[in-house]
Amino acid sequence: MDKGNYTIVTEFFLVGLSHYPGLQISLYALCLMMYLVILLGNSTLIIISIQDPRLHTPMYFFLGNLSFLDICYTSSSIPPMLANFMSSRKSISFTGCALQMVISLGLGCTECVLLAVMAFDRYVAICNPLRYTIIMNKGLCIQMATWTWVLGFLNSLLLTLLAMMRPFCDNIIDHLTCEILALLKLICGDISLNVFIMTVGNFVFLVTPLLLVFFSYVFILSTILRINSSEGRKKAFSTCSAHLTVVILFYGSALFMYMKPQSKDTKTSDELIGLSYWVVTPMLNPIIYSLRNKEVKEGVEKVLKKNPFSSLVTQLLNFSVLPNSSLCLTQHTPSVTNLTFCTSAISLTSIFISVFL
Repeated sequence: MDKGNYTIVTEFFLVGLSHYPGLQISLYALCLMMYLVILLGNSTLIIISIQDPRLHTPMYFFLGNLSFLDICYTSSSIPPMLANFMSSRKSISFTGCALQMVISLGLGCTECVLLAVMAFDRYVAICNPLRYTIIMNKGLCIQMATWTWVLGFLNSLLLTLLAMMRPFCDNIIDHLTCEILALLKLICGDISLNVFIMTVGNFVFLVTPLLLVFFSYVFILSTILRINSSEGRKKAFSTCSAHLTVVILFYGSALFMYMKPQSKDTKTSDELIGLSYWVVTPMLNPIIYSLRNKEVKEGVEKVLKKNPFSSLVTQLLNFSVLPNSSLCLTQHTPSVTNLTFCTSAISLTSIFISVFL
């Protein structure tokens, strides 16, 4: 359906929540705080899963992948969004929009499959414990993790190319980021192919993994109920409760965003739900796994005792890198983007430094 004359687009304007300046200021402070919590919490999980030999198991290997994914996922959307809140122009280049869409959509698809892989890991551990180490060997774990990333980004690249190659009637995106559903509303002409590919992708990366998770937990629950000891049932369920909580949080918001009927205009509630999808779930993941897992708590204590100087080095790194880094200080990048992107880079660098201390 033609919407009007074609427009040569070199940049997009992100006007999500622009009619609520007071809300933007509140969200800026809240999202910045939550973003820093995400970096700290997920970095901590990665560090302890590497340094504590007791956590060198498939479960924590996949959990480390999930934590790294959450750091990358939020870093692809939150810093530009915070910069947009403080900017009067609220623009993003055509290439920047495409890159943001590829990364955020790819990481989102990867997380969907990764959560299903983690459910399979719990299924094997509880329903077939004697063969767990044979089935979930190192080679299989690496292959499964690799394919989750590859498949997620292949789907993301296809959807992004199909969308960005089409002519646009407008360059004003009524959203906080370059989100594919908001971008499709700007395309001139027929978008039935885009909708079809996205529908297939939703089935493959949302519905299918969710069904795998559901059937895995049906078998897990059946096995737990057959355990005679109440202590054994409690221990078995505790290993799955954290993952099940994360699945409910992630898939709940993802299904609301991508499986509900789409309206012509973006609603404020849709943008806020999307914000929780980007920020709240990645922030809660390390908290949920820490609160529900005794091994993680002991791992944190062990790392702190083993590396008493790691926190000091991290602080010195923060003070030494920020003033001098040419990557953090550029003429064309807003100051808030500098701060948040550098915080992300420093956090990732601190992981590797802490590992070798």
